Amino acid sequence: MPGVGGRRLAKRMLARDPEMKVLYMSGYTDDAVVRHGALHEAVNFLQKPFSPFALAQKVREVLDP
Repeated sequence: MPGVGGRRLAKRMLARDPEMKVLYMSGYTDDAVVRHGALHEAVNFLQKPFSPFALAQKVREVLDP
C-alpha cells in the first residue's frame, strides 16, 4: 500500500466505522511486531507465512461474535 501502512489505514477506517473488524498480517517475527507497539491483546493478528486454511480459520474467528 504505497504511502500508507496497515495501522494507519485501519485507524482511518475505524474512525469511519468503529464496528469494523481488522485483521493484521505481518511477516515480521512476533517479537519485532510487539517491540514496535503494533500488537496487543485486543488486536487480531496472523503471522506470515500462513496456509489458506489458517487464513480462513482466523477470518472466521475474527468475524464470529
